[in-house]
Amino acid sequence: MLERGQRGREGLIVGGFSWWVREFEAEARRRSEVGDPDFTQSARLHPAVVKSVQRFQVGEAGDGANLIAKAAAAGDGDYKKVVRLFVGEEQNHARLLELLLTSAGAPTIASHWSDVVFVKLRRALGLRLELMVLLIAEVVALRYYRALRDGTRDPLTTEVAGRILADEQRHVPFHCDRLRDAFAGWPRPAKAATTAIWWLLLCGAVVTVAWDHGPALRHLGVTRRGFAVDVAGLFRTALTGVRAGQDRRNSLLPSHTSGS
Repeated sequence: MLERGQRGREGLIVGGFSWWVREFEAEARRRSEVGDPDFTQSARLHPAVVKSVQRFQVGEAGDGANLIAKAAAAGDGDYKKVVRLFVGEEQNHARLLELLLTSAGAPTIASHWSDVVFVKLRRALGLRLELMVLLIAEVVALRYYRALRDGTRDPLTTEVAGRILADEQRHVPFHCDRLRDAFAGWPRPAKAATTAIWWLLLCGAVVTVAWDHGPALRHLGVTRRGFAVDVAGLFRTALTGVRAGQDRRNSLLPSHTSGS
C-alpha cells in the first residue's frame, strides 16, 4: 500500500488531493442550498444557439465511468473521490442545459459526431492522456459559457451559463494539479514533445468548435477567430499552471476563487 507522498500509477502524488475534496464538497453544499434557477420561466434562444447548446449538452451528459475507473486505479482515495464529485458536476451541467432547452421548447439530441470523436480520443490510452484531452475540452468550455452568459439577453440562459462557467473555472486548475503531478520528473525533451502534441490537439479542437458553433457564436457577439484566439490564451495559461509549483490553485485563472 502506498504511503502519503509516494507516487502511484502515472505519477499521482498519493494523498495530495484532500484540498480539492473539501473544495468540491463545499460547492456541492452551496449548490444544494441555493437550488436550481427558476425554470418555470420561458427561455428565449436563437435557433443557432439552440443547436449549439444541444451539442454541448450531449458532451456534458456522459456517466464518467471510464474516468472514475482510471482514477481508482491511480491509487489515491482522495483523488478518486474528487473525480466522482467532478463527474457529478458535469452531469449537473447536462441536467441544467436540458432544463434550459426544455424551457425554450427545444429537445435534447441523442448524440453528435464531435462528442463521439472526443470520447474515443480521450479513452484511447491511460489517465494522463484522458486528462490532457479533457483539459482541452474544459478550456474550450470556459470561453463558450462566457460567450453564452454575456452574449444573451435572456435572464435564464445567463444564469445557467454563469453557474456552469463558475464550475469550469474550478475544474481547470483541478486538472492542472493532477497533470502537474503526472509530468513531474519527466525530462525536458519529453515534456516539450508532449506539449507540442497537446497544442496540435487544442488547435484541432478549437477549429472544430469554432466552425461547428460559428452561427451561435456570431449571434452571441463572438467571431470564430476571436473565439479561437481567446481559447488559445486560456490554454497557454493552463499550461503555465501545469508547469508551476503546488500553490497555483487560486491564481491559475483570474476569476477562480478558493472556497477555503
